[in-house]
Amino acid sequence: MKNKIILFTSPGVAEIVESDMPKLEKDEVLVKLVRSTISAGTERANLTGDPNVNSNKAPCVRFPRRGGYSSAGVIVSVGSDVTKHKVGDRVSCAWGYHGQYCKFKEHRVFSMDGSVGFDEGALVNIATFPLAAIRKSRLEIGESTLIMGLGVLGLIAIQLAKAAGAAPIIAADPVESKRARALELGADYALDPFADGFADTVKELTGGGAKVCIEITGNGKGLDMALDCMARFGRVALLGCTRNSDFTIDYYRKVHGPGITLIGAHIQAKPQSESFGGWWCERDEELTILRLLSLGRLDFKALIEEVHPYTEAPKLYTRLAADRSFPIVQFNWEAEA
Repeated sequence: MKNKIILFTSPGVAEIVESDMPKLEKDEVLVKLVRSTISAGTERANLTGDPNVNSNKAPCVRFPRRGGYSSAGVIVSVGSDVTKHKVGDRVSCAWGYHGQYCKFKEHRVFSMDGSVGFDEGALVNIATFPLAAIRKSRLEIGESTLIMGLGVLGLIAIQLAKAAGAAPIIAADPVESKRARALELGADYALDPFADGFADTVKELTGGGAKVCIEITGNGKGLDMALDCMARFGRVALLGCTRNSDFTIDYYRKVHGPGITLIGAHIQAKPQSESFGGWWCERDEELTILRLLSLGRLDFKALIEEVHPYTEAPKLYTRLAADRSFPIVQFNWEAEA
């Protein structure tokens, strides 16, 4: 039996290829995927050959590459040392790839109860990224919060900021349709950051500036504009991957003077196993998202804009490479075109 996976075989090219079935180590489980989510920013970088795709390694461009680090499915086999999961368990999965069958270390899969669908489960790992950024910013109930950038991370950040008691929540993105979605998902205001007087409007709506900003554009200009919107002693969590360092910030006037705190919020910047104030480990973050979904405090179904059979991957990735407004898309691994 062969396994079908989606592979970036050369810059801009995605193919469905057959590979051998994964062989399990003692501490691993084999999952038959039902859904996997495209993370547009990260997968575009891998697809196009951006050398800065990993924060803790030297820049490099090597193919083939894979994407698909947030998925959900059913366990079909377990290693001899696996004790927390069994065959038949419905699980949300972290750090796999787009494929019919994926193997994971036992600590990378998380059981889902019947109230959480596979579509929601396939967004859980992605959702831990903005959750960690919000924790690191130490957001308190009633604090004004600016969400810069409304891709999948930004839209999830809105729901999480609302759950955390942020008020008001201001969403910012140049794409009108994304601003409309932000309002539907819980933002109090949605603004175009390139509109005249953007920073002044944010300060008016917040009574002097945002206390917290989750910066997700991954763009130097986005950070510069966000700093113009901050209140004195505000905190900015740098969640977006600013892979191009060719930009300038007036740190003296925009950071030093107003006492702004800049927080590195890359997903790899977290403790391995012991959670503590503001800094939670991966397992605890994953279980938090699942708990919030189970209790109905998050609505991930509302986030998903398109679902496609995995066989449509080649044309979808061609579209992703060219479309900076790419929607939130999932692959259905139970269907073929």
